[in-house]
Amino acid sequence: MSKIHNPPHPGETLREDVLPALGLSVTEAAEQLNVSRATLSRVINGRAAISPEMALRLECWLGVENGGSADLWIAQQAAYDLWNARKAGLPKVKRVDIKHTTDLRLTISQH
Repeated sequence: MSKIHNPPHPGETLREDVLPALGLSVTEAAEQLNVSRATLSRVINGRAAISPEMALRLECWLGVENGGSADLWIAQQAAYDLWNARKAGLPKVKRVDIKHTTDLRLTISQH
């Protein structure tokens, strides 16, 4: 089984790649995103998640064509959160005995 890698917090991408590429400080980026410096600082330092609202702000700011899709930011956050949850250990849950797995798969895939 391959070792699962630790995905970076999406704020790290902002801090290490986006802000330097744009030549912007945290303060300047926060102003352009119309958020407080403290809010952006928490995100880029991994102390706050990329919320759907922040993802939309990033999408408007960077443009989808430049890799700024809100879906991408949310997916990166979800990957980071899921990795941390797995690292913390699986919850103690007993697997349900599903007799009609085909019906269940159809139901789940329709949502």
